[in-house]
Amino acid sequence: MKVLAIVGSLRENSLTEQVTRAAGDLAPEGVEVGIYEGLASVPAYNADHDPAYDGPEPVPAEVEDLRDRISAADALLIVTPEYNAGPPGYLKNAIDWASRPHKASSLAGKPAAIVSQSPMPFGGIWANQSLRKSLTITGTPTVERELAIGKVDEKLEDGRLVDDQARADLTALMAELNELVAVIADQDQEAVTA
Repeated sequence: MKVLAIVGSLRENSLTEQVTRAAGDLAPEGVEVGIYEGLASVPAYNADHDPAYDGPEPVPAEVEDLRDRISAADALLIVTPEYNAGPPGYLKNAIDWASRPHKASSLAGKPAAIVSQSPMPFGGIWANQSLRKSLTITGTPTVERELAIGKVDEKLEDGRLVDDQARADLTALMAELNELVAVIADQDQEAVTA
């Protein structure tokens, strides 16, 4: 199973990236987590580039790449910091682009999991919930577990997640994402044979 991880921080070796790498290490056997590297190059959403609005300009190549990467993955993992009680604007922007065209987007039906993290005690839960709301609208089935890792700076050491509870929670989330992919695959197979 291939999971595309979208890291919601642009800073090199950020706490968010470190948590994302830990998720890859803690994923079940047979699950490969690859990090999407193009988030910083996705331009601001503009309806002039959206065929749904008869935009006169073509969809930017960076957006096509994002959509293609999501489509090729079996599942998504979104790991985000929290900025001003929400996810970073460029992460939300990428979701807005990926959500087009409506009802036929790369996000529609794509299993996903969300992790938020913060040095603050609540672990970016508002960013987590905001993304969850957006993915509900895009038709993206999301793992029910809300994982928000608070005081994350105290749980990482030399780029590794060392806190036992955080590791257990992240391991469980990745296992639940794996199970969600299997459930959706079974439902799709039943629909084909019905």
